[in-house]
Amino acid sequence: MEPICFEAVLAYVFLRHEEIVTADEYENRLNALYLKDPKNDILLNLEWQKDTKESIIYINESIDFEKLDIALFGKCLMERISVFYKEGHADLRNFAAKMYDLWKNLPDSIQHQQPFWILSYGDDPLSWGDEKQCRSIYEKMMNYYNT
Repeated sequence: MEPICFEAVLAYVFLRHEEIVTADEYENRLNALYLKDPKNDILLNLEWQKDTKESIIYINESIDFEKLDIALFGKCLMERISVFYKEGHADLRNFAAKMYDLWKNLPDSIQHQQPFWILSYGDDPLSWGDEKQCRSIYEKMMNYYNT
């Protein structure tokens, strides 16, 4: 299980928006971290905000991702995507659509970094019917922090 830290909570906001994690999963992580740091204005704002799109807008406007531990953020994001993928909640085309939508919502400062960039093109092989290559690309992305 991913650690309950600021980067993990941020990852869960993006994951919740794409319905990769449940509302309860997201809220439990947010609440646990907020209870540890109740004076954190960002966490307080996220506690009040129930619309994930608004939370993402707030995050993208308020947080300097270059000052965060992007590797920890990415690891939390990829671990949960991997669970979602392995549980088979969506067929590959739906999974790919969620990954692209997730990429579109990530902050500009990290969209073109690996492994996040893969979210934008991982489904390209599906256009010529190569599901195996598509899966290989996504699995490489999900295992990025395991090597």
